[in-house]
Amino acid sequence: MTSGTAASAADPAPDSTQFSLVHGGPLFQLLLKAHLTGDALNLTGRRIVAFVLISWLPLLVLATRDGHLFGGHLTVPFLTDVETHVRFLVVVPLLLAAELIVHRRLLGVAGTFLERKLVPADALPRFHAALAAASRLRNSLLAEVLLLACVYVVGVFIVWRHYTGLDTSAWFAITSATGPRLSPAGKWYAYVSLPIFQFLLLRWYFRVAIWTRFLWQVSRVDLALVPTHPDQLGGLGFLGNTVYAFSLLLAAHGAMLAAQIANRIFYVGAALTDFKLEIAVLLGFLMAAVFGPMLVFSPKLARARREGLNEYGLLAQRYVREFDHKWVRGRKPDGEPLLGSADIQSLADMGNSFAVVRSMRLAPITRNAVLPLAACVLVPLIPLLLTVMPVEELARKLLGLVL
Repeated sequence: MTSGTAASAADPAPDSTQFSLVHGGPLFQLLLKAHLTGDALNLTGRRIVAFVLISWLPLLVLATRDGHLFGGHLTVPFLTDVETHVRFLVVVPLLLAAELIVHRRLLGVAGTFLERKLVPADALPRFHAALAAASRLRNSLLAEVLLLACVYVVGVFIVWRHYTGLDTSAWFAITSATGPRLSPAGKWYAYVSLPIFQFLLLRWYFRVAIWTRFLWQVSRVDLALVPTHPDQLGGLGFLGNTVYAFSLLLAAHGAMLAAQIANRIFYVGAALTDFKLEIAVLLGFLMAAVFGPMLVFSPKLARARREGLNEYGLLAQRYVREFDHKWVRGRKPDGEPLLGSADIQSLADMGNSFAVVRSMRLAPITRNAVLPLAACVLVPLIPLLLTVMPVEELARKLLGLVL
């Protein structure tokens, strides 16, 4: 498939070594024409600057013109609105930068299934069909239109207005006799900046759904797993490293939650401990979104382990019986010394092979991956600990965790 060209239902399956989760879609095409991205998803800095100029700079200009830059009669002036600045100066850049990381780290994953001969020849059509389906979803105009509609109908008019917006006088809303009324900066925020942010976020959820669906479809193929593979995953060990591609996406969510909590601590009088449930729910949701797709291979891995234990158990039984008959219960072979015999080494190799099968894991998930990715979510929340403990005590506790 030519780079930058949308796939259609009639297109052949894309090259498995070039399949990208983020390289495509109407927005990508628009950015490509605007010279804000390239075929290799480069020009990330240029995209970040463009999005900041559209989403944050007009807010600064309009808030300054309206006199809402500093305090005055407002509870939340523009300059001290932590959530707004973090959202557009930190989270949006992270969401854009994550595209390049995901593109590079997941680019060859689909091809690895074929390189390792995990997909039998008779299953190749199903594998290529899964690739083609993922490409069509990624490039779907209808999908992005629906995401945009969801942003305005649900994200702006329901979620932001009734659930996430601060219930106090702020730079984006002017208090009047009839209730809060959006300021000029607030209108740009509600109808331009916030939809941009929410669209980028929802598009990432859609991509994760595409990735999950693709892996699920591949897991339905009769994969040629090898129970004695040293990765203890039948040859699927390479999938365990794919989760690191989403580290910036997780950090963006952590920063977003930290900013929301900070605003409520500073302006509503809340405490950090009031948000333990929200932190736990977000962490659980993100860990499920990243590691959940790996679980689709668990039935295949469990089956491979059962069959491997049976097959290698029978093979081991034949070998040890013949070994026992030859060296223990039978007559020692003439002219063949026991010391240095290849039979001894083969017996040890057989035991090691059986041990590898028995130690097969049921999902390409490790604690070494879970902890760093959980840290990506939680690290942005660390500065909020200063609201509940002195700097010196916080430093001691953090050093105690590291040293």
